Amino acid sequence: MDAYALDCHRRAGRIAAHCREWARENVRPGVTIRHVLETVEATIREMGAEPGFPAQSSRNEIAAHYCSPPDDETVYREGDCVKVDFGVHVDGYVADTAATVDLSEDGRWAKLVQASADALAAAIATVGDGVPVGEVGGAIERTILAAGFNPVRNLTGHGLGRWKVHTPPQIPNQHEPGGQRLQEGMVFAIEPFACTGRGYIREAGKAEVFMQVRPPRKAKGLDRGVLKDIESWRGLPVARRYFLNHDPAVVDDTIAKLARQGSLMRYPPLVEQEGVMVAQTEHTMYLGPDGVEILTA
Repeated sequence: MDAYALDCHRRAGRIAAHCREWARENVRPGVTIRHVLETVEATIREMGAEPGFPAQSSRNEIAAHYCSPPDDETVYREGDCVKVDFGVHVDGYVADTAATVDLSEDGRWAKLVQASADALAAAIATVGDGVPVGEVGGAIERTILAAGFNPVRNLTGHGLGRWKVHTPPQIPNQHEPGGQRLQEGMVFAIEPFACTGRGYIREAGKAEVFMQVRPPRKAKGLDRGVLKDIESWRGLPVARRYFLNHDPAVVDDTIAKLARQGSLMRYPPLVEQEGVMVAQTEHTMYLGPDGVEILTA
């Protein structure tokens, strides 16, 4: 980790923290999800950075990856358990953060939200050079179980790199033997998900987030304008609502062709299998010579 890369990660982290706290204050019943996501992304740009991946806000049993389509009029409602999750990059160096807002008038999800936040704090307390990622996951699992909930077991934290949102190591939300060890110089995100059910997610619904994973093969009907826009993100995820300057039918057709040939990955919403409530808290951190530095604090 050279000085320039670390400075970019730090700047991305500060911007992400600012936008996260704005979102936490502005997620309210009656507000459209799209307004929050688009305002977050506009603020990221005003502050001199770019989205590291499309801003997302998942409610209730949707654990992650709900990203508004271009015409989304969905509003937050009283009683919702709302996750807001987004990334910021400065010259490709990414920070990732998330928070959960309890929109119930009676605070019915407060303990669930707190369990996720406490699990993140417990995980951070274990972080150190040479610590196995399974030990970090064990701290998350013990904290969430002690609060009376379950971790979401098939979601993980992850490393962050340049133009990469997910890199090794994978940091589980439960104890696992063995596994990679944390090392000085790493930048990574820890994101405990706590839920009121058994804690397993599945893909469900239409994908609005996509990521180019390899150069496309030549194919009839690939729109060069859409493809150029996708490639301009240099492998970072993009959202369908980023293509408002193109014909929607052309965008959908190009995305479908790229996905079929394996050039583009789709990321549909991730839903808890039992349809129960899920809370998430996430920070990005740097493991330096003096210990852990929370970049998105």
